[in-house]
Amino acid sequence: MKKFFFSLSIAFIILFIINISWVIVNIYMFVIHGIESVVTGQTFIENIYYSIYLRWILLVDLIWIIAWFAYILQRKSYKTSLDLHYLQYEKIEKPRICIIIPTFNEELSIGNVVKDFVNQEFVKYVIVIDNNSNDRTVEIAKECNATVITKNENKGYSHSLVLGLKEALKTDANVIGAVEADGTFNAYDLEKMIPYLNNCDMVIGTRQNQVITEKGNQNSGFFVWANFVLAKLIQMKYVSLEHMGIVNLTDVGCVYRIMKRNSLEKIVDKLTHDGTDKPIGGVGIGLFFTMLCIENDQKIIEVPVTFKKRIGKSKISGLSTGNAIKTGLKFLNIILTK
Repeated sequence: MKKFFFSLSIAFIILFIINISWVIVNIYMFVIHGIESVVTGQTFIENIYYSIYLRWILLVDLIWIIAWFAYILQRKSYKTSLDLHYLQYEKIEKPRICIIIPTFNEELSIGNVVKDFVNQEFVKYVIVIDNNSNDRTVEIAKECNATVITKNENKGYSHSLVLGLKEALKTDANVIGAVEADGTFNAYDLEKMIPYLNNCDMVIGTRQNQVITEKGNQNSGFFVWANFVLAKLIQMKYVSLEHMGIVNLTDVGCVYRIMKRNSLEKIVDKLTHDGTDKPIGGVGIGLFFTMLCIENDQKIIEVPVTFKKRIGKSKISGLSTGNAIKTGLKFLNIILTK
């Protein structure tokens, strides 16, 4: 089914480009040369006959739609187990949260981020995984009462995240969380995320609600729509006749999340390639993390979180549309192939 979904997705992208191109060309021809340039016959049937597009592309569009329905029919009862995929309630008694913060040269923000989470009632541990920073990040984090693990070389954000998750499991925390070090998220959002964890394995933040975001943040314009489209593609990957996807997502790029300890223990080793410490997904580790949970029948709930302008420059992709497109293509590859 993965190969079928891959083929359907690639076909959809190609058809989408062809259809949009046809519309743009015809609008241009209509504006320049008038209605006669886009209408050949006298009736709708004649126009279908004379138009290569209407004869062939619409036929291919129809075939794709039929194939899509066939895909859904094959998944009539996909992920609809009463015990695994529907309402359950498992209250977390006295949450003890360990927050993981991967960092690299975040001296401008790390102090406020650590203090913000350290001061939360249920946060018992804050672990900073430093990617061999050459500024005062480590010193400031320690001054703010974080546990700091320093790597001898920069192996990237994804490596730090996975390392941090494994370090968190060495504590007695029953909830493990992850957040970025750039000051874009607020610790007080944990108060609304924790109750949802009683009904699922992992709670993920979404930055798509404009009314709780700060104007000028990174997730705006192209980023918002790219995140949304990729999120819905994940839903389609796990769609069935009985529901619109086992998970409802709007944001694939949000790192801010919390997870039950016992749920993390079941999948943490699957975040890396066998026999190595190399994470799967690279810059898309958060996306792969989400998909891994779904594949292993773990329930996910997405909750709106506040999102502010980052402090300092992004170490991952910057703010350029070009870099965003490259990252988006990497995310798309993960969705289609993993």
